[in-house]
Amino acid sequence: MDLVISSTFLPADDPEASLAFYRDVLGFEVRLDVGYGAMRWVTVGAPEQPQTSIVLHPPAADPGLTDAERRTIAELMAKGSYASIVLATSDVDATFARLVAAGGEVVQEPTDQPYGLRDCAFRDPAGNMIRINQQP
Repeated sequence: MDLVISSTFLPADDPEASLAFYRDVLGFEVRLDVGYGAMRWVTVGAPEQPQTSIVLHPPAADPGLTDAERRTIAELMAKGSYASIVLATSDVDATFARLVAAGGEVVQEPTDQPYGLRDCAFRDPAGNMIRINQQP
């Protein structure tokens, strides 16, 4: 089998704020920016990894969701416990410093984890957990 990760989806309730974070702070390139009515899907990714993208999508765009489910999604996003992604870098301390300087919402400073990783964590503008691992 020849499978690779093509896209992953993260909810984004403010496309402009999310775009500023992923493009201007993390340095990702914008690959697609698609609107449909009042909704917007923005696809971003690392320039060095053109085969893998993150799609920032309207969190409750699925027409099959009930109002109660939409409220639950909004509540989970507000708590920062709805979605997450793990990124990797060659220098987690430098990346952490850059994100702090840009005003990133720190969840965890760089830490040597007991399971062998060094990582840190932030929240994006939608509340998604962004963990950043040090690459070996």
